[in-house]
Amino acid sequence: MSENFTQAISKRYDELSGQECCLSCGGAINYTEIKPGFQCADLGSGKGYDVLKMATMAGEEGFAWGVDVSESMMETARENARKLNLKNTAFVKSELESIDLPDDSLDLVLSNCTINHSLDQGKVWKEIFRILKPGGIFVVSDIYALENVPDVYRNDPEAVAECWAGSVTKENYYLNLKNAGFDKVEIIEESAPYEKGKIKVCSFTIKGQKPL
Repeated sequence: MSENFTQAISKRYDELSGQECCLSCGGAINYTEIKPGFQCADLGSGKGYDVLKMATMAGEEGFAWGVDVSESMMETARENARKLNLKNTAFVKSELESIDLPDDSLDLVLSNCTINHSLDQGKVWKEIFRILKPGGIFVVSDIYALENVPDVYRNDPEAVAECWAGSVTKENYYLNLKNAGFDKVEIIEESAPYEKGKIKVCSFTIKGQKPL
């Protein structure tokens, strides 16, 4: 992702880090089955609420990472973890196109309305495939555009940071999944089309598994 886009996204979420607000387009964690000992990550972890839930569910034998580009968001998340005395969490500053986590290391990858921020979503999905263990699961809530987003918006860092201008069509979304190696993907829920920014989008939550 270019520096301008990263800075725009980081700035937006730095400003929101101290506010009481919901930043997610879905509740992906509600569709997970986290077992004791699971190694988990939330991409675009924000204030870390889902990371803390995953860490609690995974227990002392498990671990939960949060990945984000906003330093203020991660510091808020770290403070939340300290308040709960959770030792099995860590927050990593990293872009999604190059996730700073090891190969084949995770049982579960979670993300809520974050992948649409990327200018190279195909690379993000290849990274998700890389960090999952064989048999590992992803559950992702995101948006897709009903038509290709005009370049005037797609090239605007502020519009992309607002969670709409970076969206791709459903066809391209599935092509990215297939090219990454995910050949079986389940739609858990899907909204009717609605207006967001200057376009029409749908929200959906999808689930898939890295082949054994």
